[in-house]
Amino acid sequence: TGILSTQQPENPTPDSYISDPINPVPTVGGNNLFIPAGPMDQSRIEGRTDILKFTSAVLTEPIEVTGRTKAELYVASSGVDTDFIVKLCDVYPDGKSILIAEGILRAKYRNTFEKARPIEKGKIYKCEIDLDYVSIIFNRGHRIRVLISSSNFPRFAVNPNPEKIFQQMMRR
Repeated sequence: TGILSTQQPENPTPDSYISDPINPVPTVGGNNLFIPAGPMDQSRIEGRTDILKFTSAVLTEPIEVTGRTKAELYVASSGVDTDFIVKLCDVYPDGKSILIAEGILRAKYRNTFEKARPIEKGKIYKCEIDLDYVSIIFNRGHRIRVLISSSNFPRFAVNPNPEKIFQQMMRR
């Protein structure tokens, strides 16, 4: 569990997780057609070891977020391709973590969808993940949470990756 803040950490260290395509993170809500959809509570999956979780301090004033929302990640992987999924959540005082927006990026299409370019194992890449448009007021007493993983199945097809198990490292 990490801290979500507007302040740059003094000594940033990479966060990591092991993602297993055979045991993907399950979809809980979101923009789905054939499975339960909507702004559902993510609490039941947030304890998984293949999800990074960053949470703000309790808000002392409301914060409005309106417009196109994007996440900028600095990532590396021990594989030559993987997916990065980012979820933005509103954490209520009772602990419910409600999904607001989500996005995905398949690493080999990080520059363009026109041509796949494998990533080099261990090399750090800057990736931008589009979370689409949002308009929300995070209320006083709530917290803001960002979840990062490499799967969200069945909403997004599982990236089989060249290896069965690999490690992603995130740099804040």
